[in-house]
Amino acid sequence: MKKSNQDHFEILRKISKKPQVSQRELAEELGFSLGKLNYCIKELQSKGLIKIRNFKKNKKKINYLYILTPQGISSKTKLAINFMKKKMQEYDELKAEINHEDITELNKQPTKKIDHTLL
Repeated sequence: MKKSNQDHFEILRKISKKPQVSQRELAEELGFSLGKLNYCIKELQSKGLIKIRNFKKNKKKINYLYILTPQGISSKTKLAINFMKKKMQEYDELKAEINHEDITELNKQPTKKIDHTLL
């Protein structure tokens, strides 16, 4: 999964769970700069994956509601499937690597001699 797809997936996941989240809070939760998050939000909006609505006007700030469109929900699902496929592939690769290392390590250990007189 490309980095931007992974970023979009994480944003879509977060806003589907908490549509009234502020950009500052969302950026902090995701470990993004506010500028990066704003850029990604605008990109998701231009792709038609989310809609942004004002839900409260205040002299100090405007709060937004992020709504996943049907296309956004579909995209989130596809991204989730791709994410899981990638993680399963990484798991399989690590498992194979560990098994190979275990076999290599076993082959390096000296073999123990069996005293047949005790049998």
